[in-house]
Amino acid sequence: MTSPSLQRRLGLGDAVFIGLGSMIGAGVFAAFGPAAAAAGSGLLIGLAVAAVVAFGNATSTAQLAAVHPTSGGVYAYGRAELGPWWGFIAGWGFVIGKLASCAAMALTFAAYAAPPGWERPVAILAVAALAAVNWFGVTRTAQLTRIIVVGVLLTLAIAVAAGVTAPDAPGWLTAESLWTGGAYGILQSAGLLFFAFAGYARIATMGEEVRDPARTIPLAIVLAFAGALVVYGLVAVTVLSTLGPEATAASTEPVAAATAAAGWAWAEPVVRVGAAAASLGALLALIAGIGRTGFAMAREGDLPRFLAAVHPRWHVPHRADVAIAVIVMAVVALVDIRGAIGFSSFGVLLYYLVANIAAFRRGASVRRFPRVLQLVGAVGCVTLGATLPWQSVVGGLAVVIAGVGYRMLRLRFTRAA
Repeated sequence: MTSPSLQRRLGLGDAVFIGLGSMIGAGVFAAFGPAAAAAGSGLLIGLAVAAVVAFGNATSTAQLAAVHPTSGGVYAYGRAELGPWWGFIAGWGFVIGKLASCAAMALTFAAYAAPPGWERPVAILAVAALAAVNWFGVTRTAQLTRIIVVGVLLTLAIAVAAGVTAPDAPGWLTAESLWTGGAYGILQSAGLLFFAFAGYARIATMGEEVRDPARTIPLAIVLAFAGALVVYGLVAVTVLSTLGPEATAASTEPVAAATAAAGWAWAEPVVRVGAAAASLGALLALIAGIGRTGFAMAREGDLPRFLAAVHPRWHVPHRADVAIAVIVMAVVALVDIRGAIGFSSFGVLLYYLVANIAAFRRGASVRRFPRVLQLVGAVGCVTLGATLPWQSVVGGLAVVIAGVGYRMLRLRFTRAA
């Protein structure tokens, strides 16, 4: 029996915008607060560290995606290069990490868009609405993502312009403020900010739907990563220089707060609308990416095979997408944004650790990036994962152990049958 497959409908522009929509989302509006609490102005160093690790991971993902143009991202690559257990660990890490990311995105949207007291119901409705968009095909996902990304970039341009006109906060960039949290605080901020860079994985997980994947996916990953890095750097400097590290750490809405502090009161509502749109854009791309990984895992039997179905008209993994949406809506009812960011980072760092190990094994004949980048990525994943808040590490390890136990039981029952 032939395995169900997806159709190749996405070009380079579509793939780049899906990556940007995943990276320039809730993270740029929410991640700087927790990072400043960990490291003060040292979050700028943390951002650079996160970018170096993320670039190593991005090149590993691009290397593997060019060779394995199929759905599932590193789950599929790990299976092909290292074996089924490695693939399962990567896929499980991705799914649990990105479920937490989806919850963070939905709650960030609701924080900006919902009336007080209605945040969680509005977040749940947002998840349901975007799951419906995904149901009607990946080209609609790409079209809506383009619109959202353009709107968010214009919003961030207004916020940066406001910050440029504002006087600098006293002492925001001194040796003392840069070293507020010490080396540990800087590394923890890097781990938290890594949450914002992981969107390029969405391009790879949709490898079965991209035209000319051997060329398109590596180029799209690099372009999306470079664009997101420039945006994050500009916004980080703007927020810190306008608010100062202490006020940044205390704010749950640092970009909007910086815009208001700069005296651009008229622009604050615009930034809030942009933050809500960014959160929706990232959530839309995340639901699509997790659904594709869930589809790939179900196709291999690592999740219930019932989920390995493709809609006959819309050509999307509709059962996997619905299952993901239901789980995310349940998580939204239980978590807060800051806890979700740390848990998400743990799962995604585990995912990319497998990617770096798999890419390191590729031979010279198919190598696109030097091996040292895979070493940087792997060491960085382990280091940043170990320095995340301890609650995130303990929770992440517990869920990974639960996933391993599930697969061991499934294999035992399969052999017995």
